[in-house]
Amino acid sequence: MTPASTTDGLLASLAPQVLGALVRRFGDFAAAEDAVQEALIAASSTWPDNGVPDEPLAWLTRVARRRLADHYRSSDARQTREELAASWAIEPPEPLGDSDDSLILMFMCCHPSLTATSAIPLTLRAVGGLTTREIAAAFLVPEATMAQRISRAKATVKASAVPFELPTATDRAARLASVLHVLYLMYNEGYATMSGSDLARVDLSNEAIRLTVGVHEALPDEREATGLLALMLLTDARRPARSGPAGELIPLEQQDRSRWNRALIAEGVVLITDCLRQGGLGEYQLQAAIAAVHDQAPTHAATNWAEIAALYRLLERMTANPMVTLNRAVAVAMVEGPRAGLDLLDGIGDRLGDHHRLHAVRAHLLEMAGDRSAAFDEFRLAAANATNRRERDYLNLKIAVLRRG
Repeated sequence: MTPASTTDGLLASLAPQVLGALVRRFGDFAAAEDAVQEALIAASSTWPDNGVPDEPLAWLTRVARRRLADHYRSSDARQTREELAASWAIEPPEPLGDSDDSLILMFMCCHPSLTATSAIPLTLRAVGGLTTREIAAAFLVPEATMAQRISRAKATVKASAVPFELPTATDRAARLASVLHVLYLMYNEGYATMSGSDLARVDLSNEAIRLTVGVHEALPDEREATGLLALMLLTDARRPARSGPAGELIPLEQQDRSRWNRALIAEGVVLITDCLRQGGLGEYQLQAAIAAVHDQAPTHAATNWAEIAALYRLLERMTANPMVTLNRAVAVAMVEGPRAGLDLLDGIGDRLGDHHRLHAVRAHLLEMAGDRSAAFDEFRLAAANATNRRERDYLNLKIAVLRRG
């Protein structure tokens, strides 16, 4: 690993903590975000040559505070504001302590002045470090639409009379659903990144797990937080078998299950089993239950596909998410045959458009049904729309196999 790539990974993990510290102290989210970005640029241009400071978090925080002070000095703010800026510049950094500013920032970003559809993208940018394009893909909307949504969210927060501060216990509970959604999307992007040359972003998924552990420990009675943690552990357990020596994608049916992390599976199964015994199912608990069925199956063929199809049906009714229907179609095909799965796909084409995973699933089911020509066409569409190199390589391999006949 090169010094530059090492620095990039470290900065990605530290950025939310610095932003959280500044926002918690000074309350101006937009200005703090700009200051952090400038500090990150300074670090990325100096650390690879000069080495990482002994206390990189303190270094970034100090530089970002200075940039924030410069911002207020150069603005047309009132004299009192300028005086505050001057005091911040010379004030020594406060002890960082053991508080998890990334987790605090998540609750802060889920601001009462914002709807969930605005708060979640804003938080994904601030805490997850996701690009606007990646966030747009997660929400199945155009990138320009998401950019406008994030800009409006920042403007709304700035205009709001409600300060950015640590929420009360009551407010924290009200914001929990948005926080869990952010963590879920963070993990998904880390486990199966939408773009780039790598199949996964392990640093991002690991951070999502770490933060979810923090939420679970702070709110142990919140079953959906427990369900989400179980889902992450059960999914992450399959990571070692999901890619080959050259980083190539290995689909579930071809994975060497002896490489799955049995300790994570055991931990995830205990968590979701305890949740299910308490009743009151939520969407993350259902997804964790599905993951547990997969992880406990000795082989792909021996998987209880009927149970998975039934669980997806419950999840589909709960969320009305077309991606859930996409996954249910695969399970139904394994139980009732590929044509039954294809019939389900006909109802979601207008909602997913040219999404590569819709084409990939349709191609897979057509291949199962023996329609190799139609499967070939669908795999080509999937490959053309895939933005991750590893997924595209896998789809092109399928195309090559079908071409050879």
